[in-house]
Amino acid sequence: MSDAPTPTPEPDVSEDHPVSEHWVWAGHHRPPISRALVEHMTSHWAAPAITTDVHPAAANFASRREQLGRHFRDCTLIVPTGHPQVRANDTDYRFRAGTDFFYLTGCQEPDAVLVIAPSAAGGRATLYVAPRRDSSTHEFFTDARYGELWVGPRRGVSECATYYGIDTAPLEQLEKDLASLSATRVLRVRGVDDTVDALLANDDDDDRLVTHLSEMRLVKDEYEIAQLQEAIDHTVKGFEDVVRALPQAIGRGERVIEGVFNLRARVEGNDVGYDTIAATGAHATVLHWTRNDGAVRDGDLLLLDAGVECHQLYTADVTRTLPINGRFTRAQRRVYELVLAAQQAALDEVRPGVDFRAPHHAAMRVLTEGLHEMGILREPVSEALLPDRQLFRRYTLHGTSHMLGIDVHDCAHARNELYLGELRAGYVLTVEPGLYFQANDLTVPEEYRGIGVRIEDDVLVTAEGYRNLSAALPRDPDEVEEWMARVAADGPHDLSRR
Repeated sequence: MSDAPTPTPEPDVSEDHPVSEHWVWAGHHRPPISRALVEHMTSHWAAPAITTDVHPAAANFASRREQLGRHFRDCTLIVPTGHPQVRANDTDYRFRAGTDFFYLTGCQEPDAVLVIAPSAAGGRATLYVAPRRDSSTHEFFTDARYGELWVGPRRGVSECATYYGIDTAPLEQLEKDLASLSATRVLRVRGVDDTVDALLANDDDDDRLVTHLSEMRLVKDEYEIAQLQEAIDHTVKGFEDVVRALPQAIGRGERVIEGVFNLRARVEGNDVGYDTIAATGAHATVLHWTRNDGAVRDGDLLLLDAGVECHQLYTADVTRTLPINGRFTRAQRRVYELVLAAQQAALDEVRPGVDFRAPHHAAMRVLTEGLHEMGILREPVSEALLPDRQLFRRYTLHGTSHMLGIDVHDCAHARNELYLGELRAGYVLTVEPGLYFQANDLTVPEEYRGIGVRIEDDVLVTAEGYRNLSAALPRDPDEVEEWMARVAADGPHDLSRR
């Protein structure tokens, strides 16, 4: 019989019993925290500094909420922003606010929910947000996902009310408040917040709310256009960074290009607006090449499709196809000039009252004529363009335009009759024709195989026609070569240049 001392039992503190007299549950694979430490950690802290500044576009957001409330006058509308998404086990992706929620609030707090209830004025908006995880509770040092010592402070309930210009309530009050809405019809944005989804029954008209929000976003106001221009201006800097870094990328890989551009996106904005396409050589013929694991070779082309997302979440979406050594070969130039002519034909169609598809049809005609002249398409142009033929699509598979805004493919839930209807002043869309000759395509002369070219600009529809918001990046091949030489002459890649 051993005379070893009896071991002290583990405290009964677990997920089922998170608090005991002397211990506090701290999570799986973490020892419980003593009550003495909790008391020590939650005392003798200066009161947090509460800011009183106001979001510069608070009035814009309020106007949108009022418009939405008037349209759905007899309904309660619920628009959540969503939760952080798990990347791996207990690490999350960087949080990005839900598009519809952000459009109506400007708020980038996770887990928040906007509720617009019927009222005589057209809608009473309340923003439900989590309280600060500050030193008033042990969560500020025990909660690794939200605690302030782990992830920094968030705006609390009262601070959000001031900053966003909206009535606020604690998030834990949401379920009780939603339960009191039984006398009114409730519409919500589904699939964003599983907690909210579980509280409410589905309504077929939920889709009508999502559709209406997309259609509200079609026409951009001056504030939105300024945000898009800011994102595009930063994107131009990112393209210049890439040109300076190309000598370093040769012999290494496409990830050098991706990394250089993405660094600019984080320095100047919130992030990239979508996964950067840094496609060299035959990778440029893959429409959404985002692996970016190929070699960068002298003499190849680089198709760089990239956009900075600014701090207010509006994103650029620009593509340039650049000769890696600064000079187009004869074959590369011929393909490039054909795509440029197609893009210009498309741009010439952009103006209010024109069908959304008119720029695409103009670009496809130019490309088809060029493919015929090159001997690649042997059928007559008129036949190749027939809706039931579309033979040109072997070499140019995608559309020419999509809407642009908070999402790179913005307003995606708008009805076809509006999205694909007539262009209106205030629309912002891409114009991006391309030609892609696969390396193994035996219908293409060998000198052109493996060449992919796309030229993409972000265009504002104006009362007079259009304004190319990304015109600071040259398109003409001679100007591209001159620009690359000039940028490279400024010195190697250096993000201190502004």
